[in-house]
Amino acid sequence: MAGYAADKKACMARLKRAEGQVRGLQRMVEEDAYCLDVLTQVSAITKALQAVALGLMDDHLGHCVAAEAVEGRGAIEVKVREAAEAIAQLVHA
Repeated sequence: MAGYAADKKACMARLKRAEGQVRGLQRMVEEDAYCLDVLTQVSAITKALQAVALGLMDDHLGHCVAAEAVEGRGAIEVKVREAAEAIAQLVHA
């Protein structure tokens, strides 16, 4: 089971909102909106997706990594490394 399973409905709602924002951004570009207005919307969409990513990371740490630590199957180092790599990817995005 995915770590975000308990929050799947909220995650989907956030993604649908971001999807709507992207559609709005496309309309703005299609209608030749002012550059700074378009950039403002790009920033808002970026922040919305970052919020989704942070929620997923929180769920991953709280579920997947924690379960590995509790169950002691010996792969905790792998899970922590995966989490660290995902965080690095988010930071450098």
